[in-house]
Amino acid sequence: MSASNAASATSSGATADFDPSASINAAPTSRRGRKPRVAVVFGGRSGEHSISCATAAGVLDAIDRDRYDVMPIGITRQGKWVLVDDDPDALRLDDARPPVEITTDGLGRGELAMRLGGGNLTAITPAGPEVLGAVDVVLPLLHGPYGEDGTIQGMLEMLGLPYVGCGVLASAAGMDKQVTKVLLQAAGIPTAPHVLVEAHRWSRDKAAVLAQCAELTRPLFVKPARAGSSLGITRVEDLADLEAAIETARAVDPKVLVESGVVGREIEVAVLSGHGDDAPRVAEPGEIVMDAAHGAGEFYDYETKYLAHDAVAMVCPAHIASAERELLMRRAAEAFVAIGGEGLTRVDFFLTPDGEAIVNEVNTMPGFTPFSMYPYMWQVSGLPYRDLVTELIELALERPRDVNR
Repeated sequence: MSASNAASATSSGATADFDPSASINAAPTSRRGRKPRVAVVFGGRSGEHSISCATAAGVLDAIDRDRYDVMPIGITRQGKWVLVDDDPDALRLDDARPPVEITTDGLGRGELAMRLGGGNLTAITPAGPEVLGAVDVVLPLLHGPYGEDGTIQGMLEMLGLPYVGCGVLASAAGMDKQVTKVLLQAAGIPTAPHVLVEAHRWSRDKAAVLAQCAELTRPLFVKPARAGSSLGITRVEDLADLEAAIETARAVDPKVLVESGVVGREIEVAVLSGHGDDAPRVAEPGEIVMDAAHGAGEFYDYETKYLAHDAVAMVCPAHIASAERELLMRRAAEAFVAIGGEGLTRVDFFLTPDGEAIVNEVNTMPGFTPFSMYPYMWQVSGLPYRDLVTELIELALERPRDVNR
């Protein structure tokens, strides 16, 4: 497939060509005459633990070992940090085996410790403490709560460690679908109509909540407000199924959104920070095309996204009109700015038959598995996977450290 130039969206809505590899060829940032050490962090306490491991497998395969010293670090479901062998194959998703899980007596080989305020990492092993040295930048590949939601970002800010991706506020806002809607709507960016189902209101006035939801356009989509990878989402055609769908979402997160169904094509757009004060860069839009005959679900659910590979085609560039392409790319950059994005973000849209672009979700840590759209869109736009990982690390290393994010 031939690559095309990506674009950098400007405030006027125009796009300009750029060389995606311009900064890749620069000498890597270093400390004390050595290669920068990158801590690749994955696993975590959320329900997306195994997805995070799969993302790490792809990144560990791709990261430039000539430029960086790599330290794989896993977080168990209980929140313990452990050193992990540099073995991508052990971390991949495979429907022929149980989901990958980081444990202290499995893939993990020594718990990690660090002084409050930063300093050298130390591994606590059966043979005794092993000083691992300093880390120059952290590449957090944690999806969902306790990672993608601003928690690890806040910890890294306190430790004074540079890290890849959005800061505390943008990560927290992007994780909460309702807060995302508030920020986007304030910026004039349309989102799907919705009803917020809060725990106290659901327990005290369930009938009123259901009645309000019934006014939305069906099919309804019931979603946990703070989860990813399509966990806990239900498509509802019959209002008789709505209460059960809300309870399913509440099992993942007590804060739930019920959204109107939007008729439109599912288009995704990848956004990457510019350098310094440059505008965000935007890749060619891509489209998720599902084939029910090969196992696709009613929507882009967990099984379709990660397991039914034959049922999904990623089409990039999306087959859309030039005016629609410009609108999607401009609006993706605007959404990135609206949440205060840094590093990377994937903005998911519904493109309606009349050419309107409605934001479905803003994902501040999109997947990097071999089946993920974010790196594929950049590959088509002229920035290969390996170079994309390098670009993200270099953006993190050059970011000012004296800014509260």
